[in-house]
Amino acid sequence: MTIAMYPSFVMDCPDPGELARFYGELLGWNVKAEEGWAEIRSEDGSNCICFQGVKDFKAPVWPGQDVPQQMHLDVMVRDLDAGETAVAKLGATKAEHQPGTTFRVFLDPAGHPFCLCVD
Repeated sequence: MTIAMYPSFVMDCPDPGELARFYGELLGWNVKAEEGWAEIRSEDGSNCICFQGVKDFKAPVWPGQDVPQQMHLDVMVRDLDAGETAVAKLGATKAEHQPGTTFRVFLDPAGHPFCLCVD
């Protein structure tokens, strides 16, 4: 028997609305933002990612561990080059360190690492 359903991830950040708009556009999900909190949901509402405003937020340092990433998102794309172009237009930056060939690491506007993956 299922104890709980519809988990959501909550990411700390300096500007919840900005980060929700970034990931909402990336995933094609609906954005809802208010002061200090924002969330994005898939069309059917079964998936949710939330963003919580944190004063004096310190972005993760990747791949170093001085300020560890603690978590990151992996999302699938059909083509890495096309995906890279699209996320750059949304405000992502490509991480300097790229440890693989079937994925690429980027930093969202708040500095959280995320990966575009083809495998």
